[in-house]
Amino acid sequence: MKTLVIIDDEPVIRGMLARHLELQGWRVLEAENGDRGLELITAHRPDAVLCDLLMPGTNGFKVCRTIRSRRAELGDITVIITTGSSFPADRKSALEAGANHYLLKPVSPRDVIAILENQRPLTDAEPAAPAPPAVPTNGADEVRIRFWGVRGSIASPGPATVRYGGNTSCVEVRCGGEIIVLDAGTGIRALGESLRKEFAGRPIKTTLLLSHTHWDHIQGLPFFRPAYDQGNSVTVLGYEGAQQSLLKTLSAQMDSAFFPVSLDRLTGSLTVRELKELEFQVGRIPVQATFTNHPGITLAYRLCTPCGGVVYMPDTEILPFPRSPSASSELKDPPASEEFSDYKNQLLAEFAQDADIFICDAQYTAADYESHRGWGHSCIDDTVAMAIRAKVKRLLLFHHDPTRDDAGVDEMVAHARALVEAQGANLRVDAAAEGLEILLTRKSRLLNRG
Repeated sequence: MKTLVIIDDEPVIRGMLARHLELQGWRVLEAENGDRGLELITAHRPDAVLCDLLMPGTNGFKVCRTIRSRRAELGDITVIITTGSSFPADRKSALEAGANHYLLKPVSPRDVIAILENQRPLTDAEPAAPAPPAVPTNGADEVRIRFWGVRGSIASPGPATVRYGGNTSCVEVRCGGEIIVLDAGTGIRALGESLRKEFAGRPIKTTLLLSHTHWDHIQGLPFFRPAYDQGNSVTVLGYEGAQQSLLKTLSAQMDSAFFPVSLDRLTGSLTVRELKELEFQVGRIPVQATFTNHPGITLAYRLCTPCGGVVYMPDTEILPFPRSPSASSELKDPPASEEFSDYKNQLLAEFAQDADIFICDAQYTAADYESHRGWGHSCIDDTVAMAIRAKVKRLLLFHHDPTRDDAGVDEMVAHARALVEAQGANLRVDAAAEGLEILLTRKSRLLNRG
């Protein structure tokens, strides 16, 4: 009897596939995460592995690489990746990591059977987002949020972007004595200078949460001066990349070919840790993460503070997603069904449910989006729809397109507010801007100090 290992953090998906495959004569072993899956693979040396791409802990990319690195021991196992990501870059990375096939969820058992029987697969891949955590009772009396970089893709300074700013993603959140930094785009340079001035030689302790390692979210890290000062503590948290570890990716951008100072010059005060779970704590602040619709492994974060929920979702392509593939798409298989896409978006809405602050990707207008489908960023109409669906209190439009000037961002805000008014929703909409500061208190009062 042939053996198959199914690795997926969704028990319903595992159970459904297992039942069908067992009827076809397969011995099926189930694992809820990559680490357990690799244990089963080592112990049983299966003929095939069906593995979800985006999971807490060891993801599908790493499972593939591990299996292929141990080919002499494990043999030539057929590896089928299942995922909700229709991005060509993710498909390419999975195949380069060693996957034989790449199926888009919802996965049909007959397609898996077709592959295992060396037939042509008929369809095509998504992970579930966990529900938002309960509001904790511990923490501080207030939360301060300050924007240091709000631009997407590439920094765009100049006279046309003065009001909203030209630096890329970086948001500072202070709560309960913790300094939490969301992403290390070029905006983190000015944050570092501000912290050094504020602390005046006293030790600085910060925790940097990276959504992902695309350039516009990490390029400022080499210029974050507190990371160079002995006595400071800078902890960088994020998920392993699609092709290599988080540490290797951050080190690569500071290789001598690209930057004069290597990452090891920062190790006196900088620690890089890969997340293994989607729920953790920064000091006394519970944090939850979920995977978003963006090429590679990309996270959104929810900071659960006593003053309300703060959700940071800088890079994601939301409702209605996936839309029809662009003409340049490398995917040859049809996208997942509209119903399943809506289910995926519902998971993101549940993650952001009732948030006091929702910082979300709104890079494109509806016209822009027509030529940027599948790029991993959202149309503003869909961002507003998501915010209304999630019943958030305040939406901050984020990741402004580098070609959009201040007047263009003003138009985006006016359009978003008109959409809210047309829906009769109770939602405040603003555009994130460098220097904007928001204060949340236990009484959930929002004070705009920007």
